[in-house]
Amino acid sequence: MSHTVNEHGASHGSLKSYITGFILSVILTGIPFWMVMEGSAEKSTTLVVVVLCAVVQVIVHLVCFLHLDRKSEGGWNLVAIVFSAIIILIVVVGSLWIMWNLNYNMMPH
Repeated sequence: MSHTVNEHGASHGSLKSYITGFILSVILTGIPFWMVMEGSAEKSTTLVVVVLCAVVQVIVHLVCFLHLDRKSEGGWNLVAIVFSAIIILIVVVGSLWIMWNLNYNMMPH
């Protein structure tokens, strides 16, 4: 199984990319699991590590298993993913900001 590109510009993964993705996924799952089960780190540190590992694991899955990179489909897949991530970030951060603001302004001090 070699890395090939079909007539539509979509790339097919090689055994090496699948194994690399699997190993990285196991590591990126094991680190937060170990930190949570150990419980010796601060909660804020654990939260940051879990979120960072989750973001990196999403990128690993997109690249290694879904084969989304700058070359596939002329780069438009990457543009669509970045646009979707920005929209999701705006919605989530905006919702949290509104909820915090409502809680601050409506709760008695």
